[in-house]
Amino acid sequence: MESLVKFVENEFVSKKEFPDFSAGDTITVYYEIKEGEKTRTQFFKGVVIQRRGTGATETFTIRKMSGTIGVERIFPINMPALQKIEINKKGKVRRARIFYFRGLTGKKARIKEVRS
Repeated sequence: MESLVKFVENEFVSKKEFPDFSAGDTITVYYEIKEGEKTRTQFFKGVVIQRRGTGATETFTIRKMSGTIGVERIFPINMPALQKIEINKKGKVRRARIFYFRGLTGKKARIKEVRS
């Protein structure tokens, strides 16, 4: 049964090519928004908190600060509205899911950058 699900995902779900990113990276996600008849591109720039799932059900969570309020957004990798993902900074963190980042403010909320 499990192999049947994987077969259907591989055959029928269209995969887009996105750069390889992980938790701690600062990325910009460009996605399409439809308002009535019109469509426009909007971007969301923030730090990746986590990636979860595999295959067609994979999602990633991004957190950004809007003024003094933290805003998080979950994006499915296979969302048709996703146009592109840009990696702004590669971050060095020691965990796959950095939920502790929510509680940090000011200089403590900085993530070391990996130079490549």
